[in-house]
Amino acid sequence: MVPVSGPTTGDVMGAPCWLNLSAHDLEAAQRFYGAVLGWTFRRGALGDAYVVGDRDGVPVGGITAVAVEPAVPVAWTVFFAVEDADAAVARIRERGGTVGVGPMAYPPRGRAALATDLEGAVFGVWEGRLISRWHVGERQAPAWLELHTRNAFDAAVFYGGVLRWADGSPGGSEVSYEHDGVVLRRDGEPVARLDSGPVESASSRPQLRPRWLVRFRVRDLAAARAAVEAHGGSVVPGGEWAGVRPSEGDEERRVVVRDPEGALFTVEEEG
Repeated sequence: MVPVSGPTTGDVMGAPCWLNLSAHDLEAAQRFYGAVLGWTFRRGALGDAYVVGDRDGVPVGGITAVAVEPAVPVAWTVFFAVEDADAAVARIRERGGTVGVGPMAYPPRGRAALATDLEGAVFGVWEGRLISRWHVGERQAPAWLELHTRNAFDAAVFYGGVLRWADGSPGGSEVSYEHDGVVLRRDGEPVARLDSGPVESASSRPQLRPRWLVRFRVRDLAAARAAVEAHGGSVVPGGEWAGVRPSEGDEERRVVVRDPEGALFTVEEEG
């Protein structure tokens, strides 16, 4: 997961600490994301099946090659920093979440687990070393992380308990309730939002399922959109909530897309 040395998860406990894409065709994914987001790639510490995407020399996210099986979803996953992966997994189960994978060791960097929350949104936890230059909201992507869920306040109780948000621990994150949602901050800076909306766990439209939305910044939205279509992806109509929720008024600055293997994400024009 995390490919290089740096600070530990104890330094940013509970905060988003990495993004990872599972893909069947690693080479095709590099071509697509390089063209759309302007990333360059380098091999990570986990072997030939893993690469790190950089923008302007800053790491943005990882791409892992997975087996070509229908049971292995192609998707972007956000990982949160925890001090102890075993303890975090226990807290997930205690609060009604489901642990799908792990904790698994990735020596010498750390340990990871994949889980789903009460509504079925997938997320990961990571214990170990971090990429020191990775941070949500910098000029380089990722621009923003947002949970689409049925009830943001219920979700905040779940994630707050699992990730020890706002429990007063040194290095912990801060939570505030704003505009019918929940905002997570790190050192006073917003890094994620939990938002209530019309989700459907069994919907045939992925946008309507509970999920962590990943937004990436691009310098030219029109060029990024053209690159999506030129490299086998597609623009998804209806916006981030599949058109069933009123627009935020900034649809001209962002667009939801699907990569060639089906992973959803949003591109947002810098401004």
